[in-house]
Amino acid sequence: MLSRVANSIYWMNRYIERADNYARFISVNFNLALDLPPNVPEQWEPLIVATADHFNFFEHYSEANRENVLHYMTFDIKNPNSIISCLYCARENARTIRESISKEMWEYVNQIYWKVKDKVEGSKNWEISRYQGFLEEIKSGSQLFYGIVDSTITRGEAWHFGQLGKLLERADKTTRFLDVKYFTLLPDVNEIGSPLDLLLWSAVLKSVSAYNMFRQQYKVVNPTHIVEFLILDKNFPRSVVHCLKEAQASLYAISGTSSENGFSNLAEKKLSKLLSEVEFTEIDDILSTGLHQYLDNFQIRNNQVGEAIFNTYFDLKPVS
Repeated sequence: MLSRVANSIYWMNRYIERADNYARFISVNFNLALDLPPNVPEQWEPLIVATADHFNFFEHYSEANRENVLHYMTFDIKNPNSIISCLYCARENARTIRESISKEMWEYVNQIYWKVKDKVEGSKNWEISRYQGFLEEIKSGSQLFYGIVDSTITRGEAWHFGQLGKLLERADKTTRFLDVKYFTLLPDVNEIGSPLDLLLWSAVLKSVSAYNMFRQQYKVVNPTHIVEFLILDKNFPRSVVHCLKEAQASLYAISGTSSENGFSNLAEKKLSKLLSEVEFTEIDDILSTGLHQYLDNFQIRNNQVGEAIFNTYFDLKPVS
């Protein structure tokens, strides 16, 4: 497979997953705002801080209020990570490799991009209910896209590169959902462990569609169990360790080697090392390190895996 084609498939899936996760970020904050007590103001700045978009945001906006954050994260083309920007990039990647993906994939990516682009006009004046409906469309749309991929693509290199993009992006965003809680300010330090604090933690679970599965496994909702579930649970599809395990399987399938025989390139080495460290980490280790510090370090390491994949498979190599 040409590296150009592999790169486009990888990033098409990353951008679709990123658009889905941005819709989840905003949607849960909407629902949380409805449940908060009257004395607790809505908080929108934690969303852009946790996604590392705050530096770019404050170059264009003076205040992180609801209207500005919503527009910035959904329809602002000045934000390279906004939903509209992600769908545009996904469409452009799909357009350049139409011969390598299924007809149904191209048609759907093209369709969802134009559907969203047509809604940009007048979006700043939308009612909350219309925004919520739009976000649900994005979330269900991304799930439909992955359903099309799974039912129309041969399980070859193209599928595995797509899996790599989706899973590395998903692992990164799961840690950022947890990090939103770190940046969310409680009215009083004494509120830690209170019903309000647990409400915020429950919102984290709902943001990754994990609430029902979590309650089946744990009888009590507490921060320790939530962190353990979203990072270390091997069976939940959005947990960090599950995403890394599936990504590793695809990475080794691409090179045709087995992880049991050791790594064959730098990308496999970095991903396998990161997976091993996460797999053998216990919740007490994470909490003693500090949750935010642990998540921040993971995001750096996860980005390094992405760089290693680029250097191994997508970068132009000098001709000897």
